[in-house]
Amino acid sequence: MNRPYGMLAELTYECPLHCPYCSNPLNLAEYNEELSTEDWQRVMSQARELGVLQLHLSGGEPLRRRDLVELVSSARDIGLYTNLITSTVGLSRGRAEQLKDAGLDHIQISIQADEQGLSDRIAGTPAYDRKIEAAHMVKELDWPLTLNVVLHRHNIDRVGHILELAEELGADQIELANTQYHGWAMRNRAALLPSRTQLEDAEEIVRAARRRLKGKMEIIYVIPDYYSKYPKPCMGGWGKQQLTVTPNGNALPCPAAHQLDLPRASVREHSLEWIWEESTIFNRFRGTEWMPEPCQSCDRREIDFGGCRCQAFQLTGDAARTDPVCHLSPDHEIVAKAVREANEDAQPDEAELIHRANAARRA
Repeated sequence: MNRPYGMLAELTYECPLHCPYCSNPLNLAEYNEELSTEDWQRVMSQARELGVLQLHLSGGEPLRRRDLVELVSSARDIGLYTNLITSTVGLSRGRAEQLKDAGLDHIQISIQADEQGLSDRIAGTPAYDRKIEAAHMVKELDWPLTLNVVLHRHNIDRVGHILELAEELGADQIELANTQYHGWAMRNRAALLPSRTQLEDAEEIVRAARRRLKGKMEIIYVIPDYYSKYPKPCMGGWGKQQLTVTPNGNALPCPAAHQLDLPRASVREHSLEWIWEESTIFNRFRGTEWMPEPCQSCDRREIDFGGCRCQAFQLTGDAARTDPVCHLSPDHEIVAKAVREANEDAQPDEAELIHRANAARRA
């Protein structure tokens, strides 16, 4: 059996931002009883014994956890490489220095756009200036810096300027990830899905930037599933390489699997090793035997593993269906219809779309 090399530790779902593309659960009240410091230290030790090498500290906003420095120090002591995924709201100079002393290896900053007005509108709160200040501070403290920008209809046309900003900030890496439609993003899909022309223009800009910045800054570009001929393999294969632990202790094969109608597996009740090897949620879609047609007889079945189980569930109500993104899926018309609608000439005003999406996120 494969062993995981990475664990996403979602320390809390509390967050100062209201991004309309957030993939966190809609029912946040179920996650109020967060794991304690001791719980997380135990989980990290079990993860290391299971084979995990990289620990990604996320949320929500992980800086909302008062024990973050202590958790980073514990992770360092057992040999885990730590990456903080943050909006930087709450990252003071003093706290940054504490995290540096505790052994934090890497910081990944989310930025909504390259200019203040648009960035703050998307985030639903003034945060852009603090993000820029934090990015400079990260470099001053000699951390590797990754910028993460979720792309959608309202910022994808600025991808060239976003890349220029990343270069100015001295980012070592930038991840341009088109929105994955889970959680709030699915609810706001009509406001977020870009047009085909927008995508083609952005891809040309990214290709040129990769050539120009080769060896200076790594550019990761994740195309949107809805415009792909074939789906992506879910997390490199269900229960194959990665796992997620949510604030309340549920262990998942991918961050969006909380929505599936499968028995929960909690680190409060079981060891990570048992969950990885024995739990229903980690075994249900492992390998290829579970696959329906056309996946079962497809020569790509061990390449994309039937696509995203959570996306299949979101769009069809059945996590065992072929991902509707695939052009061979019997449910592909669901995706094709959404794409057609996104490419219609008449589109709502940008400001109204962002206002509507942010209002839904706060509700």
